[in-house]
Amino acid sequence: MTGHLVYPILAPLGAAVLCLALHRSVRAQRLVSLTALASIIVYAGGWLWPALGAGQVLTLRLGGWPAPFGIVLAVDVFSGIMLTLSGVTGLAVLIFAVAWLDGGREEPFFYPLYLVLFMGIHGAFLTGDLFNLYVFFEVLLVASFGLAALGGSRAQIEGTIRYLVASQVSSALFLVGVGLLYGVAGTLNMADLATKLAGPLAAPYVAVVAPLFLVAFGIKAAIFPLFFWLPASYPAAKTPVTAIFGGLLTKVGIYALIRCYTLLLPAQWQAHRGLLLGIAILTMVVGVLGAVAQSDVKRLLSFHIISQIGYLIMGLGLSSRLALAATLYFMVHIVLVKTSLLLIAGLLERMTGTTDLYAMGGLLRRRPGVAVLFLTAALALAGAPPLSGFVAKFGLVLAGLQGRAFVAVAVALGVSMLTLFSMIKIWTQAFMKQAPATAAIAPLGGTLVASTIGLVAVAVLAAVLAAPVWAVANQAAGQLLDVGPYVSAVLGNQG
Repeated sequence: MTGHLVYPILAPLGAAVLCLALHRSVRAQRLVSLTALASIIVYAGGWLWPALGAGQVLTLRLGGWPAPFGIVLAVDVFSGIMLTLSGVTGLAVLIFAVAWLDGGREEPFFYPLYLVLFMGIHGAFLTGDLFNLYVFFEVLLVASFGLAALGGSRAQIEGTIRYLVASQVSSALFLVGVGLLYGVAGTLNMADLATKLAGPLAAPYVAVVAPLFLVAFGIKAAIFPLFFWLPASYPAAKTPVTAIFGGLLTKVGIYALIRCYTLLLPAQWQAHRGLLLGIAILTMVVGVLGAVAQSDVKRLLSFHIISQIGYLIMGLGLSSRLALAATLYFMVHIVLVKTSLLLIAGLLERMTGTTDLYAMGGLLRRRPGVAVLFLTAALALAGAPPLSGFVAKFGLVLAGLQGRAFVAVAVALGVSMLTLFSMIKIWTQAFMKQAPATAAIAPLGGTLVASTIGLVAVAVLAAVLAAPVWAVANQAAGQLLDVGPYVSAVLGNQG
């Protein structure tokens, strides 16, 4: 029985509806929201991973309609990794947000929007057809627009408008590609498309669709040169919103890009190898140089979102099993570490009342615990051994050397050094230098610190358990390269 596969979609949707009904009680909304997202982690550990452990592809045909005619949910190890990451980071950021929000006018609407966002994210990870991928993208985008604009400041509205325009262009391009595929294949079921697009008659259409999808998902993932909207949008949002956007939302675009290239467009994936590596190099370089130039901690970390996306594109461009396994391990690493760093930026903002690095100082002496949290996450981001960033980058570098992509490897190593430099900049300005004479340090609530500690601990655990996590990533890479079991599970008699 696989009826449980719909739970990660229905749980946040039902909780969002309940939160709207309980709009007069913020306390009740908090309880409902926390319970719903905590249940996703319990579901993943208790039901999903035991079923996926044998390398199965789980399917659910909604309404009992056979594929490819009905709506199908399909879950492989890659989907399981993303769903688990979503549950862990979503819960940690929500706990942080509960303590961050002060009961202002935005708070009653935060919880239902946050839950609808996760309904869309989970649907994107679970769906087995392109049209519903589009639908779930639109669901998460509508919720993200609302979250980005909560508070209504001028900077938030301007950032949200940029985000909205870029997202709508992305969605339009994706929809055009979906329409072309439906026109040539008569289906949008991804497993069915995988078989029908392999023929020579579909080649001219696929040659057009592949770059459309690359641009559409590239905008969502903020690759070069399509990242222009992110540094203006993410830092302007409330800190918990910035954390979940920066840690998780751009990775949904990467998920879609990997899924479409490996399942639907394998020939174009190989043809685009050089293009993807070029994009990866430029994304890494532009992102890290933008980060080095910043003095605002949220903007600095937002540019690092871009630079780290470059590593994921590099792994996709290398296209070997080792490269894909390293990419998926890097996904685990960067979702956890980037979200942790953005939560730590929130701690700095709460203590000092500013995100300007040059207005901070003296935090090593006055808040040594926060300094340890930052140092751990910062070294992981830069790739210092033995933390998760080192394991992920070592795998990518090894795959690059095997694939003779020497320029990409050199750039990846150089960007790691510049990443370390920018982390040293934060360390020096916020923690090491003397505090300004007029600076006062506000107290931190225990919940803010505890949620951040918890997520940093999970990021460290990904390094401690590097061998089993890598094994899972390698298993997922194998499934992505051998799509036969996925296709037969969706179109056959399983599920």
